[in-house]
Amino acid sequence: MEEIDMNQVNPVIAVTHVHRAFGSREVLKDITLQVEQAETFGILGPSGSGKTTLVKLLTGIDEVTSGEVKVLGTLVPKLSLLQQIGYMAQSDALYTELSAKENLEFFASLYGLKGGNRVRRIADVMEIVNLQEHLRKRVDQYSGGMKRRLSLAIALLHEPPLLILDEPTVGIDPVLRQSIWKELRALNGKGTTIVLTTHVMDEAEKCDRLAMIRDGQLLAVDSPKGLLQSAGVASMEDAFLYYGGARR
Repeated sequence: MEEIDMNQVNPVIAVTHVHRAFGSREVLKDITLQVEQAETFGILGPSGSGKTTLVKLLTGIDEVTSGEVKVLGTLVPKLSLLQQIGYMAQSDALYTELSAKENLEFFASLYGLKGGNRVRRIADVMEIVNLQEHLRKRVDQYSGGMKRRLSLAIALLHEPPLLILDEPTVGIDPVLRQSIWKELRALNGKGTTIVLTTHVMDEAEKCDRLAMIRDGQLLAVDSPKGLLQSAGVASMEDAFLYYGGARR
């Protein structure tokens, strides 16, 4: 895998005047934002706000109608970037007729992981998501929450410099959710940049910075504390209502 010198990549993500339309329906409207190295950057918004569309543009799965997206210093879409990104989609992309181990081995081969390193990483990520005892179980026997956890394990497998996670903790119990957030923080400490979407306010408050999106428009970008102070409110729910124009 080609290594990227993260010291030469600043910002990690740069979105400039991005519009995305499907026919006459404009899903994203003039989005400009940056994500810096080793931060957890949250994209907060209700269902249908454009969060998943934005994430697909960042990964290169989808293309902008106008504007520009650069990831790790490279204009997207770019196929070679996929090995530098750990992506967890909102819908689990798993081979359900295979075991978890077989799924992990398949994705490990795509990322070029071999031998002892592959074995070690599979063990590590399954421990992070607390699925060690279910490694050899077929995925069609997994619950919805277990599938989400396996999807996260796959995203973490190749230790990418950038993680892009679309609602990563939906359907995961609170205790494990806390453990996963602890691991995400540890990854930040090692230099990993994390972008995640959420509609859960207590998760939004854990991010270093937040982009608030509604109806395809960027309402505000700041730290959770900064957003609360600027809005003059005490809760993230009230801040979201304020920036959305409901309480001005």
